[in-house]
Amino acid sequence: MPNLWEKYAVPRIIRFACAQPAVMKDRSEIVPKATGEVLELGCGGGINLQFYDHQRVSKLTGLDPSAELLDYTKQEARERQIDMDILDGIGEAMPFADDSFDTVLTTFTLCSVQDGKQVLSEMRRVLKPGGKILFLEHGRAPDKGPEKWQKRIEPVWKHIAGGCHLHRPVSKLFEANGFALSDNDGHYAPKTPRWLGWMEFGEARPL
Repeated sequence: MPNLWEKYAVPRIIRFACAQPAVMKDRSEIVPKATGEVLELGCGGGINLQFYDHQRVSKLTGLDPSAELLDYTKQEARERQIDMDILDGIGEAMPFADDSFDTVLTTFTLCSVQDGKQVLSEMRRVLKPGGKILFLEHGRAPDKGPEKWQKRIEPVWKHIAGGCHLHRPVSKLFEANGFALSDNDGHYAPKTPRWLGWMEFGEARPL
């Protein structure tokens, strides 16, 4: 029997939460940096499509495991008349050849993957030499108070929010797996509980 909460409620929650004004502002600053042949990992929802600089993107591909969220993406692409390859799949086993993309974009996706190390290994594999990863993610807060609450809340939160990990360290995950970061920064989203609102963004390149 399918999990009806995961199938119907979670995609709507994600679409709502990931399109709040503060989040959209952050998206508007990171997404236009994508260039060349671009893979958007976790493209479900189609929220980023409005922010691409299509003069700088030669090909756009999206990957996501949620059929319901992919339906939103397909609708957004049709309405915006964007030519996009949209595939069902997971980050741990991407259905692409080695050296396929100039840019991999991930926004609010690494929190919910099962194996972050394997996903980064796949990112490295599908990137062309000299390619880059652009990321905008929420994760482990740098301050003890919010970080403590993240650890307490995460076991319940994962069941409510489609496997989302509140306490996953974003920058450290990249650095621990052989990537160099640049233009990396973070902040707490306004009008958001600090245990939920720590955002990190930047660029990562394989060493």
